Amino acid sequence: MKILSKNVYVGPNVYANFPVICYQIDIGELENWPSVKLGEDFINGLIAALPSLQKHGCSYGEEGGFLRRLVEDEGTWIGHIWEHVAIELQNLAGSSVSFGRTRSLKEKGCYYVVYQYQQKDVGIEAGALGLKLLTHLMPPAIQKSITAKIEPDFNFADELNDFIKMAQRKEFGPSTASLVSAAEERDIPWLRLNNYSLVQFGQGKYQQRIQATITSETKHIAVEISCDKEDTHNLLNDLGLPVPQQMMIYSDKQAVRAAQRIGFPVVLKPLNANHGRGVSINLMTDDDVIAAFAEAQQHGTSRAVLVESFITGYDHRMLVVNNELVAVAKRVPGHVIGDGMHTIEQLIDIVNKDPRRGVGHEKVLTRLELDKQAARLMEEADYDKDTVLEKDHTFYLRSTANLSTGGTAIDVTDIVHPDNREMAVRAIRAIGLDIGGVDFLTDDISKSYKEIGGGICECNAAPGFRM
Repeated sequence: MKILSKNVYVGPNVYANFPVICYQIDIGELENWPSVKLGEDFINGLIAALPSLQKHGCSYGEEGGFLRRLVEDEGTWIGHIWEHVAIELQNLAGSSVSFGRTRSLKEKGCYYVVYQYQQKDVGIEAGALGLKLLTHLMPPAIQKSITAKIEPDFNFADELNDFIKMAQRKEFGPSTASLVSAAEERDIPWLRLNNYSLVQFGQGKYQQRIQATITSETKHIAVEISCDKEDTHNLLNDLGLPVPQQMMIYSDKQAVRAAQRIGFPVVLKPLNANHGRGVSINLMTDDDVIAAFAEAQQHGTSRAVLVESFITGYDHRMLVVNNELVAVAKRVPGHVIGDGMHTIEQLIDIVNKDPRRGVGHEKVLTRLELDKQAARLMEEADYDKDTVLEKDHTFYLRSTANLSTGGTAIDVTDIVHPDNREMAVRAIRAIGLDIGGVDFLTDDISKSYKEIGGGICECNAAPGFRM
């Protein structure tokens, strides 16, 4: 198959009122090989690689329509299949696209293939990966006749994972995407100003800019304070807000002495990291502290590490916007629940089959991973990846409950106690942020921290809206 031309339309065009990519192709010998003739192995292999193609209605206008096109009568031709694959690959990477058209031209075997995109590089790469997948699924005789470039070690799952990660670097993150979507619903014009999350809303003197959830109104000094966990702690402590005891140290020996002074159990965290990276909790021994110190330094950009008293309770993210508490989520660390049959590794695979889970911020939830932190927690519990958990036994693979590390969230906004609501607003107002997130530990968010205790772990600038 030859690509004769490629045009990337960045605005309204002859095909659609939104951005599309248009290829003109010559499928050559493949004109004689519609999908049915390519065989069951080709069709089944495509469905196995991209089972979500089941959702494509195609000309039937209902779910499963495209799969019917693959098997009815002669089937459909490779250009049309490529169109749907390119669209679905973008959807798997987090781009909400659905439009596509494939039409034949006067010359035999020539078609134009048009499909929608949101980010140019992602759209182009989806086309390239889709064509690669289709080529590798074809019968060997066809591959030979069209002189296809076949890679013996081609692994679509790995290629798809790399594509999704590339797309996440190019696409808006979930917070930016939600703000852009809200602007579109209100007919507010927007303009992407770089390849990342810098966006302009409106025009002229009315324009406002955001970068993720940092806005034109976010004060630089407030961001600096929130990024320095020691400064934040001291500020909130002086206001009488509930915070743990804390000491800043620079070596593992100092960490051990600080832990002994504060009293076990303790928490170690980098001075200036985020997303729960490098945080170790409930450390009970000197050896635990030494190992956690190395982990914290690995994830922070400063030599300094914080040692804190360990506060028990459920982890809650409290989102404050313009001095108003707008959302609260109870966060649960990434975990598996035993069934008495499957190993921990198998349970992780089962959890990761949840269509809501993806790579990084691709979807609502993040995939669970067997990494160093999971290995440490398994070792502490005298488990390994091949351990079969008892039925209904919950095992946590993370110490922290961040969604970006596989955690889940429960909306508890409506049951927050007024004292806890006021505490979150005071904390963000004291730092000076227009948008801020408070990580608060308490056994029951519906009861006042003044009665049952609790403590602020962190206050974050640019909090994620994925809660």
